[in-house]
Amino acid sequence: MKVAIITGASVGIGNSTAQTFLDEGFTVFNLARRQCAIRGVTSIICDLSSEASIDIACETLKTALAECSEATLIHNASQMKKDSVDNCNSDSLTQVMATNVIAINSLNQHLLPLMPASSSVLYVGSTLSEKAVPGSFSYVISKHAQLGMMRATCQDLMGRGLHTAMVCPGFTDTEMLRTHLGTDPANEAGVAAMNSFNRLIEPEEIAELIRWAHHNPVINGAVLHANLGQKES
Repeated sequence: MKVAIITGASVGIGNSTAQTFLDEGFTVFNLARRQCAIRGVTSIICDLSSEASIDIACETLKTALAECSEATLIHNASQMKKDSVDNCNSDSLTQVMATNVIAINSLNQHLLPLMPASSSVLYVGSTLSEKAVPGSFSYVISKHAQLGMMRATCQDLMGRGLHTAMVCPGFTDTEMLRTHLGTDPANEAGVAAMNSFNRLIEPEEIAELIRWAHHNPVINGAVLHANLGQKES
């Protein structure tokens, strides 16, 4: 049995990734507060900001991993707020870090020791894992932290037959992006114009890169940019 564990597979990139691995014969688990609507995906309702909720979810996942020959753990879920260096109180920053960083560590602690050789742990980062823009203060911080986690993961898993990478999407047509942009078509057009193809990226394009990253351990420790050739600002 092959197992794919994906956080935030209810919508967007996570949802497309769930379908991609399901089509390849994986048993797919979604960890999120919302159900995944794809038939065949097992949703484990989980609040990733809660250590207790993660602990309960991992009991089911440990059973699945005990019976599998290959697995991928895909850290996809993220929380994004509109905030800034002078308008982000510490409680709000803590909430974002709990979902975007601490939850990843908790899942790794539970699950990586059970994953067999030939498995992967993949991080879905962002263009903002390596740069910053105004108005996304806590998100930028968390995505930079995820990049450090991926690189540290690579070093700490040396010799165990597990590989890691970070996929960094550009502006992808997801619920999170549209919530952040608002409903003004001019905002979408402006964002789309920031890459050489003048369009938003489709979630299925990122899902295919994630699938490829799982099957190719040669990219262990790499940052994979998936942004259609984003213009330098």
